[in-house]
Parts: sequence; C-alpha cells; structure tokens
Amino acid sequence: MEKVFSPKLFGLIKDGSVKKNLSKDILAGVVVGIVAIPLAIAFAVASGVSPEKGIITAIVAGFLISLLGGSRVQIGGPTGAFIVIIYGIIQQYGIDGMIIATILAGVIMIGFGLLRLGTLLKFIPHPLIVGFTSGIALVIFSTQISNALGLTLAEVPSSFIGKWGAYFSNINTVNWYAVGITIVTILITVYMPKITSRVPGSFVAILVITPLAMFLPENSVTTIGSLFGEIKCNFAPTFPTIDWGNLSYYLQPALTIAILGSIESLLSAVVADGMISGRHRSNTELIAQGIANIASPLFGGIPATGAIARTATNVKNGGRTPVAGMTHAVVLLLIMLFFGKWASLIPMSCLAGILIVVSYNMSEWRSFRSILRASVFDVVILLVTFFLTVLVDLTVAIEIGVVLAALLFMKRMADNAPKEITGATNLDQDISENYKDLPKGLGIYEISGPFFFGSAKTYCETIRNLGVNYSVLIIRMRHVPFVDSTGLKNLRETILQLTKENTRIVLSGVSEPVKKDLLKGGIGELVGVGNIYPKFDMALSAAKEMVENN
Repeated sequence: MEKVFSPKLFGLIKDGSVKKNLSKDILAGVVVGIVAIPLAIAFAVASGVSPEKGIITAIVAGFLISLLGGSRVQIGGPTGAFIVIIYGIIQQYGIDGMIIATILAGVIMIGFGLLRLGTLLKFIPHPLIVGFTSGIALVIFSTQISNALGLTLAEVPSSFIGKWGAYFSNINTVNWYAVGITIVTILITVYMPKITSRVPGSFVAILVITPLAMFLPENSVTTIGSLFGEIKCNFAPTFPTIDWGNLSYYLQPALTIAILGSIESLLSAVVADGMISGRHRSNTELIAQGIANIASPLFGGIPATGAIARTATNVKNGGRTPVAGMTHAVVLLLIMLFFGKWASLIPMSCLAGILIVVSYNMSEWRSFRSILRASVFDVVILLVTFFLTVLVDLTVAIEIGVVLAALLFMKRMADNAPKEITGATNLDQDISENYKDLPKGLGIYEISGPFFFGSAKTYCETIRNLGVNYSVLIIRMRHVPFVDSTGLKNLRETILQLTKENTRIVLSGVSEPVKKDLLKGGIGELVGVGNIYPKFDMALSAAKEMVENN
C-alpha cells in the first residue's frame, strides 16, 4: 500500500532523476517564475488584498508544495478560483478571519491526506466541476469591469446582479485611457504565444504597458501604487488575534477553501500526469497543500493550491522534477527583492485585462457546451451548480451540486438499469467467454455497472494499465446501463493516451442508448464508429484482424 506521505522529490533524488534533469528544471523554473509575477499580483489585488500577498503566497506555498508534494511537476500558488472566496471571507471576517480560515483549511487538508481521501476527486462529477469553474470565471470577469473601464465607483456591490447594476448606472464615468490599456493588454496576452511561447503574454503586457502609462496625463489611470502604495518585501511572521470561543465561526469558510483547494490541486496533478505519462501521489499532495496553506498566511500570504496553467507551462518548458517548482519560488523572491518597487507603477486596467483573459481560459466553455448536449441529468447538475456559484455562493453550489448528483444518479439507476442491463446482456450472450485461445497482442477488459463519476476513474486507470500491454484491447460494455459525462471524459482521455502507445480500442456489447452517448462524447471519432459493436463475436473478429495486420 502506498505510504500516506511520501514526497516525490526525495525518491527522484535517489534514482538520479534530479541530477539528470537539473539544468532543464532550473530553466523551466525561471520561465514559470516570470509567468507567475503578473498572475500573483493580479490574483491578490482581485481578492481584495495588497499585491505583495500574492507574491508571498507563490514564494512560500510554491516552494513547500514542490518540496513536499506528491507530483513531479506541480506548481503551487494563488489561483483565480480563490478570488471569489477570499474576497467574500475578508468582507465578512476581515484579514484576521482570512488568516485563521486558511490555517484551519490547511489542517483540514492534512486530515484529508492522512485519512487517505486523495481519491475523493473521482466522486466529484465532471458537470459539477465545470459548473462551478465556469461560474467562478464569470464572477471574476464581473469583478474586473470597473477597473477595465476605469469607472468612478465609491463602492462596488458584492452581489453579481448588484455589480452589473452599478456598472450600468455609472457607465458615463468611463475612462477611455483605462479602456485602451485594457484592450491592448488583452491583445498582447492573447497573441503573444503566437509569436513565441517562451515569454508569457501577460508579462510582456506589463513590460509594455507600464512604461507607456507613465507618459499619460498625471492621475489619468489608477495604478497599484495609488491604491496600495509601494510593494514591500516583508516576510515577518503574522499571527492573528484568535478568539478560541469563536473558532467554529471560521469552520465553514475553512472547509470551502480546503475542498476547493483539494479539488483544484488534484485536478492539476491529474492534468500533469497526462502530459508527462506520470502518476502523482494524491494523499501526499494533499498533505503538502495543507502544510503550504498553514505556512502561507503566517508569512502574510493567502490560500494556495496547484495552478493548472503554471504547471502546464512548467511541463512544456522541460520541467520534470520538483526542483523546477522550487526554482520558480526562488526566482519570485529575487524579483520581489530587487524589482518589487517598480510593480507599484502597473495600471489597474492592465491587471484587469490579464484577469479577463484568465477568466476566459477558466470558463471551460467548450466543456460547458459539450455537457449541454449530454443527458438531462448532467445538464441539470451543470446549470444548478453554475447559477448557484454566480448568484449565491460557491460553498452552497458545491454542497447542493454533490447532493443533487447523488440523487439524480439514484433516479437514473432506478429508471434505466433494469431495461438497459437486460438489453445489453442479451446482445452479448451468444459466445463462450473462454479467452485462453486469444492471439498474442489481443486483450479483453469488461466493465460491469454504470460508467459514472464514482467508477470512471477506477475503470479508466485499469484500462490504461492493461491496454499498454496489448496492440488491440476489446472493452466489453454489455453490463453498462449508461455512461455519464464524467465517464465519457475519463474514457476519452484514456483512449487518447493508449492511442499514443499504439494500442487500438474496440468496444463490444454496446447498447443503442450507450452508443448514442459515446458518439456524442466524441468516442466514435477516437476508436472509429465502425469499431463499436453490439455483439462480442463481431468485435472479436474485427480485433483479431487488427492484430494480424499489425
């Protein structure tokens, strides 16, 4: 059994991987450190705290997550998903409340890891994740409209509808200098990767816009300095005043931070696994995230988690061990020490442009659109979670989304299981199940039961581990009554990975309703519509021919 806490770094040092890849990791860490500068500042400012808190978070939490984490390439730090949560906590509980809630969240995350709940992610339905991620993206976008347009607002309402009401009421105060800066920032951020992927667009936007803004008329645009003053490098430990009698008061926001942080960090680790064909240690990762979230606020930071975009940047630039993540933290520290004072000149409309691009990238609109074409059950979970996140609260959205997913799953089983299981079984009962005479290179795996969010990860891990041993793999689905969008997503990713390993997939015993969902989910394009069979003898004949021709 896997150790509950076993950091990847130490194993990679022992097997020589760190020494072998050291130069590439350092270079990747430098690039990611540069990428992280504008994002750390923007996330902090949007969360309602001073910009240095974002950089401190990326330094302290980023270093600890890489040092102690269960992923080879995970990059930790502040992320867009926390903007809404942190802002709400500070409004209700103050800075001390945010610090206490973050420390408690760290303790909870360590508890998740010690209790081996790292596999908890597989029980979170894909529509729910897309629903609250898209909702957060829309909320982040709405928070940046004031800075993007340079509106003169005494106070921005906290509610989504209230914000937009205030924007329309004050539209006559638009600052066209701010609008121009926002548009140019967005264009640079979006199109810079088409010129070179080595230098992040957001960083280039800041380097271009900040000096140009100095030539504008005095006080024509709001800057970080005019709002927060000079960015200072202050790592002095911060200890909040704790009223132990009211500690339970902070439990709900702490639980929200812990759940969202766990989900996002493990999602990021899974994405990274797919990019490097690796396998992270989920419980170790949760414990490392917990330790990082205890340390970050004590040094003046905010909540942190795994950052998918920065992790992907790390991988694309050659990072393969945690040394890259640790280097990124050191680079940020050096930049903060020697160049931090210049960051106060960055216009707020430039940060707004960067965050608008971040919110677009977070929106997962393609996944959102895809789920809208899926079953009504997935659509309900998606829309309920999305609208609750935007109009009510992220905590409420997650709680109701999980309960709703469970209830709808039970209803779907009750409605569909008897009819579909019987139909699929009759399709596949016409041949002996003796597999001993199979030709070399042909494997068979059978899925029994619904292919849904609770079983998809386990099934797909087994299929992936089994499939690499064969040139052709038949997946029997005669006992699958239905497949939900989480199952489709996991199966699609698994087939893509096996295709890279030159393993071909044939599906057998697929009932018409399941086939319809598979085709909607793009599985037909990956395996070939002609390789989805209702009967096993047909699938076996086709698979044998593939092996012979291989």
